[in-house]
Amino acid sequence: MDLLPFDEYVASLARKRMSAGVLFRDTTGRVLLVEPSYKPHWDIPGGAVDADEPPWATAVREVREEVGIDRPLGRLLVIDHVSADGRMPEGIAFVFDGGLVTDQQVRSLSLTDPEIVSAGLHTLDEAAAKVKPALAARLAVAVEAADRGELALCEDGKRVTG
Repeated sequence: MDLLPFDEYVASLARKRMSAGVLFRDTTGRVLLVEPSYKPHWDIPGGAVDADEPPWATAVREVREEVGIDRPLGRLLVIDHVSADGRMPEGIAFVFDGGLVTDQQVRSLSLTDPEIVSAGLHTLDEAAAKVKPALAARLAVAVEAADRGELALCEDGKRVTG
């Protein structure tokens, strides 16, 4: 078997896109969603990981840019392998715990990023009607992981079991 030269081998390695989002909840279990100006589906605060940026730094940066929340990031709740869908290549989505927010805090969010039209707290059922199905599934797993104090592994939003 012939081995590739190291530089060719490295160039042949798969590249995965990555995103990092943050789960904020209120005491009743509603989750914070943002309404983007550039796509039809709502999302959680977060975004694409830039080159040479760790996912946790992305999460902090995106939350600060999108909703003006600047606080320490909680623990990692979900790592989700997202399959290629024809338009987008496969990727990895990280969801971190942002902690609790109140109605008053959400009403007073600083939405200065032109990418974000609005933000609000929604039950998981309400969220499922606003976000893509894979994100709805990922959100349900993230809430469960936060409640249980665990890290969940998913494939396309569905928990992977043992």
